[in-house]
Amino acid sequence: MEFRRIPGLPPYVFTIIDGLKVEARRAGRDIVDLGFGNPDIPSPSLAVDKLAEAARNPRNHRYSASRGIPKLRQAVAARYAKQFGVVLDPDTQVLATIGAKEGFSHLMWVLLQPGDAALVPSPSYPIHIWGPYFAGADARQVTIGTGEDYVSNLIEAWEYGWPKPRVVVCSFPHNPTTATVELADFQRLVDWARERDVVVVHDFAYADVAFDGWRPPSILECDGATDCAVELYSMTKSFSMAGWRMAFLLGNAEVVGALTKLKSYLDYGTFQPVQIAATVTFTEASEYPAEVNAIYESRRNALCDGLDRIGWSVPRPRGTMFAWVPIPEAYRSLGSIEFAKKLVTDCDVAVSPGIGFGPGGDGFVRFALIENEHRIGQAVRSIRRGLPGLG
Repeated sequence: MEFRRIPGLPPYVFTIIDGLKVEARRAGRDIVDLGFGNPDIPSPSLAVDKLAEAARNPRNHRYSASRGIPKLRQAVAARYAKQFGVVLDPDTQVLATIGAKEGFSHLMWVLLQPGDAALVPSPSYPIHIWGPYFAGADARQVTIGTGEDYVSNLIEAWEYGWPKPRVVVCSFPHNPTTATVELADFQRLVDWARERDVVVVHDFAYADVAFDGWRPPSILECDGATDCAVELYSMTKSFSMAGWRMAFLLGNAEVVGALTKLKSYLDYGTFQPVQIAATVTFTEASEYPAEVNAIYESRRNALCDGLDRIGWSVPRPRGTMFAWVPIPEAYRSLGSIEFAKKLVTDCDVAVSPGIGFGPGGDGFVRFALIENEHRIGQAVRSIRRGLPGLG
């Protein structure tokens, strides 16, 4: 049987490491899993209590609204007003999505079709590359990472590319490279996009995960941003609500309206008790992201300080729940898959191979900050024993 879209997908390289991890655990080995970015911090207890209460009410068992219930959209708009000074109309500029991944994928459907092109980061969170592909469009990869000016790279790629891309995708703080951006660079991108009639899509998954007192900017803070830009904001990392699948598209009213129309044909929205619990979380547990962030910062320090001590120099990320780490020189010829396999087999540590995020990632591995400081310390000691010659 022939299928569409699926044959073009490359093998999911992360399954290689997952398989080795499972085999090792079956053999009785204690693997410290710093691979999959699956938050281990519990969701706010208030959210759980409200979910249980709302789920017991049979009125909430019916179909909900695909755009999100009004109070939830109002709560998101209120958060943006307080945190970023951005005023949004909850009725026209806010849309609830079933997670940022779903929102991004279907957004590509309304912005792109065969013959169109989008500019996307490289290396990249996989859906940023494959979302345009699923829409039948061309995804042209633009280099991002430490020492790279991604905004300038985007503009240059657009100016020299043909046909001209209709969409540019960015995501800061960036997964996997942890690259960050300042508001002035966003303003430069917005000014350029308005002149070129380009739609800017910013995936703001790590809006609240930033360290050393730094605050990531929202692209919607820029003058004129709502003329050309939309932003995806998620509760997954900020409120540690990964399995709840609660995210939002915000910004340009025409783009938000287009996705709203499409989603009205595709779904009836997230289970209404989840939306009710999310609303209460925004209004009554608004400081929870600060608690979550403090945990990730402590883990970042434990990992980076520990690896530095054993001779593996690690850039200290300013944001995200990851560290993007160059493979040590002595092992660089292995490539990221073989090196990640070596970490499992010789060090009892699982990480993500960089090539899983695109060819630009092959000289790196990604550590996820999903274990506590004690377990991270255990991982560092195991790496020191298993990788001689680090320093």
